[in-house]
Amino acid sequence: AALFMENARKGSIVSRANSIGSTSASSVPNTDDEDSDYHQESTKQFYKDRRRRAHTQAEQKRRDAIKKGYNDLQAIVPTCEQQDFSISSQKLSKAIVLQKTIDYIQFLHKEKKKQEEEVSTLRKEVMALKIMKVNYEQIVKAHQDNPNEGKNQISDEVKFSIFQSIMDSLFQSFNASVSVTSFQELSACVFSWIEEHCKPQTLRDVVIRVLHKVKSQLY
Repeated sequence: AALFMENARKGSIVSRANSIGSTSASSVPNTDDEDSDYHQESTKQFYKDRRRRAHTQAEQKRRDAIKKGYNDLQAIVPTCEQQDFSISSQKLSKAIVLQKTIDYIQFLHKEKKKQEEEVSTLRKEVMALKIMKVNYEQIVKAHQDNPNEGKNQISDEVKFSIFQSIMDSLFQSFNASVSVTSFQELSACVFSWIEEHCKPQTLRDVVIRVLHKVKSQLY
């Protein structure tokens, strides 16, 4: 009986131990699942933070590039450095910098067009000078080939005298016909003088009269 009671007591102790063990086991959380969820949340947060940092860095680079561009414009455009005394202590706004840059670019376009026109004019002058050079070279060559040909030519003094006589005749009619009391009257008189005294027939008569006079003086 004593052995039976001892075995019963041991069985009761083992049963209570198993019950306590199962209860404890059921109360302990599933650490493997929770670790997996925590790892996933940490990974998501890590990538989210990295994207946020990358976006912040990209935005900062963009702002720095824009700021550098405006600073370069202020350094390049001369009018951005010429501030008024009233705003000399203030920083130029982006709108003012852009407007001054546009104005300066338009000015450069006008200057470029003006220079192109000047270059075109100079090219025409160079072409005319080349033609004149060729003509004078031919005249010099002709004189060198025929040195006696120019002995009977009219001198430069006679040519100037003819030109002076023609101009004197025209100036006399101009002085007699044109009034200079006002610009309006001057303009009207000039056109009237041109219509009356600068006709081809009138100029021809003046030239013939001067040539006859010079001829009588020479011969």
